[in-house]
Amino acid sequence: MFETASLVIENGAVLHGRKVDVFRQKSGTECGYRADQWDAFAVIHPEGEQPGRSYPLVVSFHSGGDSLFQNLADIQRAGPYEIYYPHLGAFMLSLDCREHEQTDWWWGGINAKGEGDRSRSGTGLQPVEHRILRALDWVTERFPIDCSRIYAVGNSMGGSGALGLALRRGDLFAAIKANVPAGVRHAADRCCLDTPAPEGFSVPDPPLVIDYSAQNDSWSAGHEVLYRGMRERKYQLFGFWGPFGHAYRDDQIRPVNDLIQSVDLFSFSRDEAYPVFTNASTDDRIPWPDETDRTDAGQVNGFFRWNVLEDSETRFSVALRLLSPEEWETRVSLPSESVADLTLRRFQKFRLSAGQSFRYRYGDKTGTGTASEDGRPEWTRIAVRRAPTVLTIEPAACGDR
Repeated sequence: MFETASLVIENGAVLHGRKVDVFRQKSGTECGYRADQWDAFAVIHPEGEQPGRSYPLVVSFHSGGDSLFQNLADIQRAGPYEIYYPHLGAFMLSLDCREHEQTDWWWGGINAKGEGDRSRSGTGLQPVEHRILRALDWVTERFPIDCSRIYAVGNSMGGSGALGLALRRGDLFAAIKANVPAGVRHAADRCCLDTPAPEGFSVPDPPLVIDYSAQNDSWSAGHEVLYRGMRERKYQLFGFWGPFGHAYRDDQIRPVNDLIQSVDLFSFSRDEAYPVFTNASTDDRIPWPDETDRTDAGQVNGFFRWNVLEDSETRFSVALRLLSPEEWETRVSLPSESVADLTLRRFQKFRLSAGQSFRYRYGDKTGTGTASEDGRPEWTRIAVRRAPTVLTIEPAACGDR
């Protein structure tokens, strides 16, 4: 049974006019701990919360220099800490792994420098991960949460934790935003990004990932594993980098790479399909592992945008396009065309079985294809331009070739 107790920091606690509830959660052997422990978590309410409405939920993983209460203090100061500042129209669940760091540190994973108990590697969840999932379940049952719009965010150790816990849980999370995550080993282990998967292991269509890291940050070491693993498995990654060090403030990052905030975390929903772009002609060469002395900024998949038009049992349709200068002011010269490999994930109603034939129309081009072994339609070298082009697919009729 999930047991909590309310913890009052101060009567009527608020952050910038927003109600804050703080609870202590009891966890024990049911999560894999050897003994019972109590851990705090906070729920920050949306601004202007209205009865009868449901709201997105942001799940926040604090950095190694913080704790839950330090994280709340950072928010109270209202500095330019975009990764943690609660979106005005969303609930935020702020977690803690500081109080019992002897069991919970690094959110249960291995850090970028390979430090940590090697028993935490592999696909098995650690007690702290089970505890977090129980807290998330408890919060979504008791607060008006739109469960299709749950997001994981974190900086540094928190970025590592957000990736590590959420990437394999596409059945819970819509998207992830990680700022200079202090390692991708946690996520690589849990999702087998660079190791053979155990027999029977699978990952649901994963959350979309926005990752921004710095090549001159030692805590970002190993990022080639994330980029390669996401590309090979056809998981959608918006990757950004630049020589801004281990920075988490917008005013430190934007002058180096002003594309980072162009991807709206809240535009993604777990109840909507999405395209995955890989090997794009507009991708920059990543600086990891051997070119970390470079002084340029760059991106992978940073220009792609889309809008799902139809997802029915008999047809799927999506408009593909590139970021335009009208919607985002940037120093970067935005491309007018990008050619990439494409796959589609997270269908809601449309289905293809393994090896099933389908027909498609993309702009004025038509053709047929065959679904992959897990039922995904895929294309190689498809051209995407600034003006939206509609891609429509349907199961092929008998006799179609």
